[in-house]
Amino acid sequence: MRTLWLDADGVLRTTLRGRQVLTDPRINKGTAFTDAERASLGLIGLIPAGHLTLTEQADRVYAQFLRQSSNLARNVLLNELHDRNQVLYYRLLVDHLSEMLPVIYTPTVGEAIENYSHEYRRPRGVYLSVDHPEQIEQSLRALGLGADDVDLIVATDAGAILGIGDWGVGGMGIAVGKLAVYTAAGGIHPGRALPVMLDVGTDRQSLLDDPLYIGTRHPRVPAGQYDEFLAAFVAAVAKVFPHALLHWEDMTPAHARRLLTRYRDELPSFNDDIQGTGAVNLAAVLAAVKATGVDLAAHRIVIFGAGTAGTGIADQLSAALVSGGMPADRARAVFWAVDRYGLIEVGDDRMSADQLRYSRSRAEVADWQRDPALGGIGLAEVVRRVHPTVLIGTSARGGAFTEDIVKDMAAHTDRPVILPMSNPTELAEARPASLIEWTGGRALVATGSPFPPVDYRSIRYVIGQANNALVFPGLGLGAIIARASRITDGMLSAASHAVAELVDASAPGAALLPKIDALRETSLAVAVAVAQAAAADGVARVRLAEDVPEQVRDRMWQPVYHPVRPA
Repeated sequence: MRTLWLDADGVLRTTLRGRQVLTDPRINKGTAFTDAERASLGLIGLIPAGHLTLTEQADRVYAQFLRQSSNLARNVLLNELHDRNQVLYYRLLVDHLSEMLPVIYTPTVGEAIENYSHEYRRPRGVYLSVDHPEQIEQSLRALGLGADDVDLIVATDAGAILGIGDWGVGGMGIAVGKLAVYTAAGGIHPGRALPVMLDVGTDRQSLLDDPLYIGTRHPRVPAGQYDEFLAAFVAAVAKVFPHALLHWEDMTPAHARRLLTRYRDELPSFNDDIQGTGAVNLAAVLAAVKATGVDLAAHRIVIFGAGTAGTGIADQLSAALVSGGMPADRARAVFWAVDRYGLIEVGDDRMSADQLRYSRSRAEVADWQRDPALGGIGLAEVVRRVHPTVLIGTSARGGAFTEDIVKDMAAHTDRPVILPMSNPTELAEARPASLIEWTGGRALVATGSPFPPVDYRSIRYVIGQANNALVFPGLGLGAIIARASRITDGMLSAASHAVAELVDASAPGAALLPKIDALRETSLAVAVAVAQAAAADGVARVRLAEDVPEQVRDRMWQPVYHPVRPA
């Protein structure tokens, strides 16, 4: 039975009364309830007599936010607000998005995830245990939501949380944080989005030994059992929420791409670590192409860290080359992929098929110097031989782009494009200030974590953050509006081009990517492009309006209080 709904007049109707109203974050307005609402909902005497507007409440909580001693404390404060007043929480995020994004999302969310069991206060979303696959459908239905009530699911098995690895049930924090960004940046209705923890165990011994750990207490299950569990989950989602977009988040690297390949044609699904990372990097490179006037096909691209994210970036960039008319084999030859063992070479049985797509022939590199410690060809030698114009880091190896490597690269290209994507901040392959100095201000830089502007030789260099939040909120919104049956390569490409078109990086010091402050406007542009691409690709299951931008604006949820009346 429904306890809350929005009627045709924009009034929230509820069967809840008294304390039930104050403990439901979807409806609670605290001191913003009017006298009439207090009387009709049984709130007389349960809240102070004074009245504050939403703006005044937001100002008060923001002051509390600023008084916290650390970003982890700020994260806890915001989560507690999220648990008691949904509208106020999102109003605060929308008003201070660039300031709060690093607190609710990367990098602070990593610290919160590490402390999840010890800071646990209230469940959010759905927790599914590999030990009880028979309970999956029952768990999804326990929410009391119908087939048309969920637009988006973010699911994680927490196998590769940011740069910090396996954190078991704490991974729910990344799913919750991701959905908060979807709503704050993309306007996706928070009541129509669902975080899911796919608890398949953990291999982190410190968690298994922790008496307060609240997840499934055994090592991660073998691949066969894992696949059966995931198949049961996907089948249940298709049955219970058949129109939902499924976002895979921070999945175990050994399974991530295989799951995406297996299920992307069964239901609309998307892996942000593979496709989102690739799309935002493509946007940065496209902006650099526009700024330098050098065609994408003329670039030489080195990717350091050819795992899930690195190969995802290569896939998006090579797809862009192919769409521009380059044969697929030539497009792949634009890339030199370096992983933990050095340059990926043909026939290396330690590499996956996805990595070997970007391997180089042994004959080509026969006389290249090998690093005995790696057993292969290291990054410095690759840069020395290739003279790359684009250097992308997804290695989680802080400082890997050394001064010698960067200066070698800069000696052979006028405007080196350098993208240290790893996060949190301490894992970035290089600091922007160093890159600007080592290249004499010529480098075009974007980073995975936020960095302040760099002042160098009387020019302020704004460092664009290649945050996936530039892409995934708008991508999700556009797919939902079009009710896309799948996420196509054309939709991903459209998202990248939409982001790149929002900046002009040709001016000295200009950023390669839009400001995080403008995420709502960025998401609007991305959603329009993605919805139109879905229609063009024949996967839109609804007809778009003639004015697609207006249609998107109308669908973006706004954090405002509605009148509340008893049902």
